[in-house]
Amino acid sequence: MTETVKIPNLGESITEATIGKWFKREGDYVALDEPIAELETDKVAMEVSAPVAGTLKSILVREGDTVEIGAAIAEIEPGEAKPAAMPQAPAKAPEKEKNEKILTPSARKLVKEHDVDISEVTGTSKGGRIGKEDVLKAISGKPVSAPAPAKLREERVRMTRMRLRIAERLKEAQNTAAILTTFNEVDMSAVINARSRNKELFFKKHGVKLGFMSFFTKACVHALKEIPAVNGEIDGAEIVYKNHYDIGVAISTPGGLVVPVLRDADLMSFAEIEKKIFDLGTRARDGKLALEELQGGTFTISNGGVFGSLLSTPILNPPQSAILGMHKIEQRPVAVDGEVVIRPMMYLALSYDHRIIDGREAVIFLVRVKELLEDTDKLLLDL
Repeated sequence: MTETVKIPNLGESITEATIGKWFKREGDYVALDEPIAELETDKVAMEVSAPVAGTLKSILVREGDTVEIGAAIAEIEPGEAKPAAMPQAPAKAPEKEKNEKILTPSARKLVKEHDVDISEVTGTSKGGRIGKEDVLKAISGKPVSAPAPAKLREERVRMTRMRLRIAERLKEAQNTAAILTTFNEVDMSAVINARSRNKELFFKKHGVKLGFMSFFTKACVHALKEIPAVNGEIDGAEIVYKNHYDIGVAISTPGGLVVPVLRDADLMSFAEIEKKIFDLGTRARDGKLALEELQGGTFTISNGGVFGSLLSTPILNPPQSAILGMHKIEQRPVAVDGEVVIRPMMYLALSYDHRIIDGREAVIFLVRVKELLEDTDKLLLDL
């Protein structure tokens, strides 16, 4: 009996999705739980997997079409793979299907952009899939070829649902909130030294690298407890003060910026924070995040420094009332005890909704984060 593949329930706020890409063609054999299509929503990109093993009998929806949740998009005829016929010239398969290799969405995009031969790429992601890092490694070792033909003077590309939604939310934040940004700078010497002293033992014990984000997450949680308005939000004529600390971590993906959430970050250890951020980051770039992992944050941290940003004014992530922007660490001359010394300095930016957070509260919050990062003993001892 034919099995119908339907758009799954993606959460209460999602009513429709767009077919971004088909990984299989009609007549192809698909294994149980093998990804057959990529969906795009206004919040996240995700894959639809085969509910049974068998032959993809028919594709009911084209790439780029938008359909409602629960709609049928394909039919699969259950059964084993058919035995191979006599050798003959096979039909040209899409890049992602050669050698039966499976690519993540981000890897697939890079393969297309850089014309990578995936037969020479080894997958290191879960289940042997080829991930973004695998393709980047192949690209870095690829010999320089002859110049490509000149490109068109301009090109029009349809915006994805995620990109459209990001644009809407950012403009909504600017139109609704009274956004103001306050700045400070932090001497990162203490954090860098603490990380250097403990990174090998930390990795040996916990199996994950000790980064800067756990320090910043811990420092922000401490400051949020002292300045509750920064962790609150406006709901109509009321202010909602949150007594839980769910920290959003902004992550750049091929489809746009996503902000998965660290639930109850105040209850997490340094190791738990680093493991969770690594897991969320990996799945975000592979398009594997669940919708609920992107909802319900109370405060966001964005690290533009990984791209080299020296200073910026981050935009709020509604309905949150504040966001902390981290930036590039740069050796700069600073005055310490009357002498000029060179220190690893980072500019911090706190954008906040002035309707709920006063300037005094914003400055105190940012100064408290600075103090905790410059004296890691206070951070570790909860002082």
